[in-house]
Amino acid sequence: MPSPGWIPAVLASCLVAVVVCYPLTTDSNCTCYQTNETASQFLTHHKFFDFRSLPQYVNVPKAIDDPALSAGADVTSSYFSTADWQSWWQIQSWNNSDTLQRGNQTNATISDATVFMVNSPSNIYFERNTDARPASQTYLTMRTARHTTFQSAAEFESVALDYRYLSVRMKARTKGPPGAITAMFTYRAAQDMNKVQEADLEVRTADPRSSIQYTNQPSWNDNGDVPGSTQNISDPRHVDWGSWQVHRMDWTPKASNWFVNGKLLSTISFQVPRDGSQVIFNSWSNGGTWSGNMSLFTEAYLQVQWIDIVYNNTIKASPGQPLPGWPFPGQPSTSCKNVCSIDETSVIGTPVLITTPGK
Repeated sequence: MPSPGWIPAVLASCLVAVVVCYPLTTDSNCTCYQTNETASQFLTHHKFFDFRSLPQYVNVPKAIDDPALSAGADVTSSYFSTADWQSWWQIQSWNNSDTLQRGNQTNATISDATVFMVNSPSNIYFERNTDARPASQTYLTMRTARHTTFQSAAEFESVALDYRYLSVRMKARTKGPPGAITAMFTYRAAQDMNKVQEADLEVRTADPRSSIQYTNQPSWNDNGDVPGSTQNISDPRHVDWGSWQVHRMDWTPKASNWFVNGKLLSTISFQVPRDGSQVIFNSWSNGGTWSGNMSLFTEAYLQVQWIDIVYNNTIKASPGQPLPGWPFPGQPSTSCKNVCSIDETSVIGTPVLITTPGK
């Protein structure tokens, strides 16, 4: 009989943990994905972005101390020109000049920004992981920096505008002084800010490292706070946004659910987003009440090892054919033949096959 040393690592971990061990597979073998936890749902697509081993793209530029040059900067590496990135994400260069003007007039309750903020492609880059015991070789950094006359920020948005229900996760940490915000959220724009649809996770660097803000926007309007729209969760047992943790958001028809390292921390069922939305990541500050005001010449960072997402798109089906989604929660449609999971896997980013026809 072979010695125990021949047992593959994946199988060995299953045996030690005494848990169900599903076979690793590829996305081409999956017709849908089932999430675990209390918000179990079926979704149709999967995408994984892995930033852990990209030394060829490492480039840490200095923050550009000129708003026009900052907004017009080139991307920091050729990675952001690849088809895989550009087919999914758009790096932003917009500024908040319009918000500053309106904030001083009739919409002060919508924004009380006091600092001109500019998103810059130069603030999104790869760097080497210099931790004492690095869990990755590299990671993606999103920087926000306080300059003499303005704040430079970082944001990338999904090219697709029509995600309708999803589960998105990132392994990330936030670094920096008080006055910054880092975030992962869904967003559907509207001319009337009170009609924006948004479900977000925000880290405020002014808060304790055990606190995260979870919100179904809008959380405030001309009449004041919107009750039931937001929760500030402080849990020192599970939350430390300054350390590497897996942050997860499940957007379902009935609620937005947020997790840290697999622990459900927040569920908000009030004003859940209803319509197709973008997925956005950012790192910013505008000197307003919510973010605070960073000290001159300081910087804050959202650092990300990977992003993993299972999702639906609201693509119209052919006549007589089911849509590529189905009611949630509940049973999958009959077209869902091979059910996969990104939760039960032993290899992050690689799905496992959990059911096949007849089983």
